Amino acid sequence: MFFPIKDYNPTKKPAIITILFILINIIVFLFQSYSIPPEVEARFDGKLKPLRYHILKSALVPKEITHLKKYDLKDNYGRVALKREIPILATLLSSMFMHGSFMHLFGNMIFLWIFGNNIEDYLGIFKFILFYLIVGVLAGLTHIIFNWNSMVPVIGASGAVSGVMGAYLVLYPKAKVKTLVFILIFITFLDIPASVFLIIWFVFQFTYSSGDGVAFLAHIGGFLAGLILIYKWKKINKNKNIIEFIQ
Repeated sequence: MFFPIKDYNPTKKPAIITILFILINIIVFLFQSYSIPPEVEARFDGKLKPLRYHILKSALVPKEITHLKKYDLKDNYGRVALKREIPILATLLSSMFMHGSFMHLFGNMIFLWIFGNNIEDYLGIFKFILFYLIVGVLAGLTHIIFNWNSMVPVIGASGAVSGVMGAYLVLYPKAKVKTLVFILIFITFLDIPASVFLIIWFVFQFTYSSGDGVAFLAHIGGFLAGLILIYKWKKINKNKNIIEFIQ
């Protein structure tokens, strides 16, 4: 098991959008952790926790996307107990800024900070926003393709963050990543090339893709989407520079 601590890859400009995305995720998590309408709390006798409430009403549900139909939560008598409030297709975006626990949030934000600031530095503010949202949506769609009729809510920034990691592999494969490594009972720090770290991480996603509770296929889809998009972007920029040089 391994976990990134930082990379040795300085940026030329402040990572404004990366920091903004992190702040949005934190604010959304804090709000959803403590906010629940009194009438809903009373209806469920206090057994429905705020975070669970927001997940049930606002998360991405694959079957809603594939059938373009909302599936409200109903009680044992068939009555609507909790309405799904976010427009169906909008959940592809809203779910990207939701997390199910503090550790879920913490892990995603660490990865986003380490790898996101360099991608933002390369793309610039507006292109990075577009890139992040596109790979996040494509990650969600990948999960939906393999879970066509699933009613299990899906949340988390990991699909979009995986896309950022795919882009990092293309742009900065030789950058070193300071990594916390667990080997049986031994714990150590190693400086690992980004290419090695990211490829190992990607292989792990396949290893656990059949497991429950985590949308590993969304990670795979996001990673591949980020890799392909940034490769195309890089190629376009290269051709543009060649044309400008010739002119």
